[in-house]
Parts: sequence; C-alpha cells; structure tokens
Amino acid sequence: MRAILLENVTKKFGDFTAVDGLSFHVDEGEIFGLLGPNGAGKTTTIKMITGLLKPTSGRIEVLGMDVTKETMRVKERLGWVSSEVILDDDLTAMQNLWIQAKLYGVKNWRERAENLLRFFGLEGFKDSKVKGFSTGMRKKLEIAMALLHSPEIILMDEPTVGLDVVSRKAVWEVITRVNKELRVTVLLTTHYLEEADSLCNRIVIVNRGKKVVEGTPEELKSMYAYDVIELESAVPLKLDGWDVVYSDGNKYRIKVKDAASALPRLIMEVEPQNLRKVSVKRASLDSVFISLTGLSLEEAGGIDERKLQMILRRARR
Repeated sequence: MRAILLENVTKKFGDFTAVDGLSFHVDEGEIFGLLGPNGAGKTTTIKMITGLLKPTSGRIEVLGMDVTKETMRVKERLGWVSSEVILDDDLTAMQNLWIQAKLYGVKNWRERAENLLRFFGLEGFKDSKVKGFSTGMRKKLEIAMALLHSPEIILMDEPTVGLDVVSRKAVWEVITRVNKELRVTVLLTTHYLEEADSLCNRIVIVNRGKKVVEGTPEELKSMYAYDVIELESAVPLKLDGWDVVYSDGNKYRIKVKDAASALPRLIMEVEPQNLRKVSVKRASLDSVFISLTGLSLEEAGGIDERKLQMILRRARR
C-alpha cells in the first residue's frame, strides 16, 4: 500500500496559488523528501496531508483514506514534527510528553514515553526543564512527542532548519533510526540539498507550487546533473554553442558535462581579460535544480510560506 498519495492537488489563498497541480506518492517504509526553496509550497502541502488545510482541488490519501473525508482517522495514523516551536520551556521533558498524550488520548503513555526518551538518549533528562536543552535535544524531544501515539507515518517539516552542522547530522542519524528501527515511513520537507541526498530514498523537487521532477537522488543526478560554470564579465559575452541556462546582465551560468575539460576552452573563447569572476559547481542536486530551472534553490525562493500563514491567521482574527 502507498503510504501517501497526492493527485493533482492545488491550494489557493485568494488569488495566490501556493500549490499548483502537485502529484506524487510515498511508499510505505521509505524516507521521501519534498525539496524546494522557500515559497515552493512545501509547508502548505504538509498541512494539507495532515488535514489542517483543505485542498482547493485534487485528492490526498493517507494509507488508503481520503484526508478530507476521514480527517480524524488520518490524524491518528500520522505524527507531525512542525517547523514551529511546540515545546513548553517551563515544563520538563516528561510533562511535555504528558500533554501530547492527553491531546492524542494515549493510555498507559508513561512506559511508551520512557522508551522513546531512552531511544533518543534523553532518559537522563526526563525530569529536566526543556529551557535547559540544547537545540539538538529539543529536536529529539519533538520527534519523540510526534511518535508517542505510535503513528505509521511521520511528517517532518524542515526538521533541521536553524541547526548547526553537527546538530543537523545528529538529527539525520535520528531520522534514519526512526525509519529503520521503528519502521516508520518518513516524509520530510527540506531546502538543504545535502540533506535530501543523504537521507531520502526518493525526492520530488518543487518550485513555486509545481513539481519540477521526481526520482531517487541517484536517478536525478544521472539524468539532470551537470557541472555548472558561473561567469561574471566586464562586457557582454557571445556564448554561441554553449548551453547557457541563465544570464543576467554580464553574469552567466553555463551547463557542461565536465567543467575540468570545458573551462579552459571557454576562457580562451571569451578572452580572459574580460572575466571578473569564474566559479564551478560540480554535479549535485543543486546542479540538478539549476539545470532544470536556471536558478539555485536560494535564488528561486519566493514568498516565505510561514510568513504567509502568519499573515492569513492575523487576517482571520
């Protein structure tokens, strides 16, 4: 059975289309990545899967259930790690877990909570207030809370945003263990290319609400990844015969199979004295995105979805 299925899903906020005809599926047991810049529609998609937002059109199923028709049953089978702060700093780890147990109606929750704290290496801090936790410890506790009611699927919205490199990689290990050892299907959103490449069995790249491409990281790099040469020149350049994927004034991005062999020839053609800057991006998921859109993930970022959601919440008050 497919864990999650989206078919031609669209979500509009007035005249703004946050998600535009998005289709993909997540298989049971995999780690699936929803990759894209700010404003791509990732958080909106997650909220539609959980039932917090209703799609304008299209169909969403979770474990064979229609989310719009069986919302409460779907929520019982899902865990969600929000990108927003959900912990109460003035409470202990166990007290935060107790609140989560009450919200989900989990009986005999304490044994499950202690097992999860042990799994995440937090058993020695169960009676400590969260305000003293490191960022990595807080994230582990958030994941433990999402798993307290024993969901089959866990949704993680930007799970490592704001973390330093060491903490980020520690959370990657946690996500992998949750998937492999607890046998939980994982759908995560991210704008970190390395994260998607390292963690995900498959990914879908989205930009401005639309699907750009879908596949395994290896497939996408094999099919679309090229080296990208970036040039900045003092004068406009004639680049006939080169695959220019982006140009802005005297700045250019050129897609090549092998930058090491192409760069010397390119520099001689455009005359070295005219060049102000030359750089190379090796084949990666970032170059996949550049190859397909002409832009890097950072440049493609549009409206920040979290800011949009805050604006909409204020407007309803």
